[in-house]
Amino acid sequence: MNFDYQRVPVADRVSLNVAVAGSGSPIVLLHGFPQTHLMWRHVAADLAADHTVLVPDLRGYGDSDKPEDTGETYSKRTMAADIVALAKAFGHEQFALAGHDRGALVAFRAGLDHPDHVTHLAIFDVLPTLDMWDVLHGASAAVAFHLYLMAQPPGLPEQLISAAPDAFFGYFLDQWGADAEAIPASVRARYLEACRNAIPSIVADYRASAGIDVEHDQADRDAGNRLAMPVTVLQQDWGVALGYDAVALWRAWAPACVHETVATGHFMAEQAPAVVTKTLRELLLR
Repeated sequence: MNFDYQRVPVADRVSLNVAVAGSGSPIVLLHGFPQTHLMWRHVAADLAADHTVLVPDLRGYGDSDKPEDTGETYSKRTMAADIVALAKAFGHEQFALAGHDRGALVAFRAGLDHPDHVTHLAIFDVLPTLDMWDVLHGASAAVAFHLYLMAQPPGLPEQLISAAPDAFFGYFLDQWGADAEAIPASVRARYLEACRNAIPSIVADYRASAGIDVEHDQADRDAGNRLAMPVTVLQQDWGVALGYDAVALWRAWAPACVHETVATGHFMAEQAPAVVTKTLRELLLR
């Protein structure tokens, strides 16, 4: 399947790089850290056989624009609005949405903020921001050291990461993957290059998750807002190590969600694309 690449304006002075293929009901696939839209290469090709598939780089990542952070620039609310605007640009008022890692946080926010647009929601290997901070504690929180580093005020995180970007971003590609062959050297090189060129915006994305994103999640929790569309969550079983009940946390936000744990590494769309594709196809039938 050949994908067509376009740059699509989604906000003032912000355009997203997006790969597009297929025809049929639309689905948007959002990548995670430290990756780009390329992480979906296997899954997207399969889905494009009978769906219109939109696979963007998030703002601040890959070949999408990287505006200077002004406080809300990289909030998940802002990034979710990008995705709704992207779908509308292709004529889709309603669409299914799947996200991995950082992209899953954007997808989660899109589901809460734009329920009339998101028909189905798939979340891969993440917890909502508010719950993530709640469950991290003690020595076990060391696995998330990068969250604390990039939560710091502008300056030091960017300087430290810029001193050894390939070592920093490559660490996560190595530590979070169960199968080194799932990310070929050519793809790994593209991920690292993309990250080297996006350090301020990547840090800003994470910094938002320690500030404004928490405020937005807390407001929704206080208001009792929930995800009413069909939701599927696929995760590794980190709950045992960190001491939380993932199913209970997710069902507090999506009472009817389907939740499954899988024996893959974090990069499941590359390590187990058949599992991810099957999960998405089953979700789209609900």
